[in-house]
Amino acid sequence: MNPLDRPLILASKSPRRSQLLQQAGFNFRVQSKEVAEDYPDDMPPEEVPVYLAQLKANACRSFLRENEILLSADSVVILDQQIFEKPKDKADAQRILRALSGKIHKVITGVCLLNDKHQTTFAGTSSVHFEPLSEAEIDYYIDTYQPYDKAGAYAIQEWIGLCKISRIEGTYANIMGLPVNLVYEELSRFPGA
Repeated sequence: MNPLDRPLILASKSPRRSQLLQQAGFNFRVQSKEVAEDYPDDMPPEEVPVYLAQLKANACRSFLRENEILLSADSVVILDQQIFEKPKDKADAQRILRALSGKIHKVITGVCLLNDKHQTTFAGTSSVHFEPLSEAEIDYYIDTYQPYDKAGAYAIQEWIGLCKISRIEGTYANIMGLPVNLVYEELSRFPGA
């Protein structure tokens, strides 16, 4: 079956994930619930996004209708084995962007697909090369784009991505919040109707 024809539930409020699925032509509806994004302190950072995606998928399992597949995802920004989450306030966003400035970090997006009989998880990984950011540039970005709902305090499709990211390895869509190429590939072999 064509992966684009498979009925999906996107268990995410992220407008970026909806936009990516829509642009790629997937058949989906959005239905999600608030889930505490807690994970064990000793979990390796690379394992956290898949763990959180599974947590979200299992919390939303009751939304499934016949023949539907639930898709959940979680993205983390990792630098030097430290996860940079969504900033709490302006000072936290400044701290995060100062840390990322002039360095290469990883964005890992974990994905969980499940239906009433099967579940699979996978992750996309991208490396992001940040140019150095001045204090004025950091303040401009935060004040203009309000990146408080974004892991790592930035979005690649905004000013930072256009003006201060010099190179990426991996997919742009993964950095935006969903490795669409992997979703397509996994759906093509996911069991079911």
